[in-house]
Amino acid sequence: MLFKISTIIAMAAAVLGHMEITAPCPRYSSKCATQPTLPSGEAIDYNLNSPIGSNGSVLSPFCHHTTAWPQTTETWTAGQSVTVNFLAGGATHSGGHCEFSLSYDGGNTYVVVHQELRYCFYTAPPSSGGVDTVRTFTFTLPANLPGTSHAIFAWTWVNAVGNREFYNNCGDIAIKGAAGTYTGKKMTIANYGPGYPVIPEFLGNYETGISYYTTNVTQATVTGSGFS
Repeated sequence: MLFKISTIIAMAAAVLGHMEITAPCPRYSSKCATQPTLPSGEAIDYNLNSPIGSNGSVLSPFCHHTTAWPQTTETWTAGQSVTVNFLAGGATHSGGHCEFSLSYDGGNTYVVVHQELRYCFYTAPPSSGGVDTVRTFTFTLPANLPGTSHAIFAWTWVNAVGNREFYNNCGDIAIKGAAGTYTGKKMTIANYGPGYPVIPEFLGNYETGISYYTTNVTQATVTGSGFS
């Protein structure tokens, strides 16, 4: 009986998983409302909610997959509001630091366009009664963001509780806007192999690692040729 109970608990934990986006549709996801055609030779990935880094080790490449969708899955417009959706449920590890970023050069450079720091996925601080029911984030893109026929949208997350992990999903999108450049904060990468900082478990202190997102940062510039 004990074996059966422990097995059921383990299976439930596996089903619960962690977190993953459903829109924009992440690469090789089976959970999107509209699924693009898979690139030749690729297969559906059923583990997009797993971390790409853990305790300083690299588990998967950035975006989980380096080959983009053959078609962009959404078209956004500079200066307008956009919405990012996450799969219902999941394990939110008491929140943590989330960033939403864009790359115009195939993933070499990412610039941040939105942050949800400290209590990502929570309605308020957990210690103040916040609950992990937030699965949709809506924010406004910078008005001077350049247009491009293909950008990489990336969500990244460092969890507050548990193993020191780094989560990431990527979607392939188009952005309507004029040609030009945009400079902003460079994406924060942590708990992802040598050369990157390891942010310790928060242990109730939600300022843990915050300097990597607010003050101890560098700038990045992206360039787009325009798209309408």
